[in-house]
Amino acid sequence: VQLQASGGGLVQAGGSLRLSCAASRSVSGIKVMGWYRQAPGKQRELVASITARGVEDYADSVKGRFTISGDSAKGTWYLQMNSLKLEDTAIYYCAAARSAVAATAAMGYNYWGQGTQVTVSS
Repeated sequence: VQLQASGGGLVQAGGSLRLSCAASRSVSGIKVMGWYRQAPGKQRELVASITARGVEDYADSVKGRFTISGDSAKGTWYLQMNSLKLEDTAIYYCAAARSAVAATAAMGYNYWGQGTQVTVSS
């Protein structure tokens, strides 16, 4: 199974972007869909996740600005990013996990997309 992330780009601070992730085929048993990001010189961090039941979780730095949504049965999920800040600049990766317990850490995700660059300019 391959995940394809798209929707990144260059945007001015305060602007919006919507990232999309699609699985190459239907994947049964997805329990958690997530978005991670990695900025230059920094560790990969969880941005947002959503369980198959619709429970959402966000990093404190993006609460109130980003919204995750998705359909685990269809293998598609999205990250709506509003009020973007310079510090949101990073490569964004989508990921999917078959275990909600394991998905508390990045290593618990079973599938990863290739990443899409988001650059926020002043």
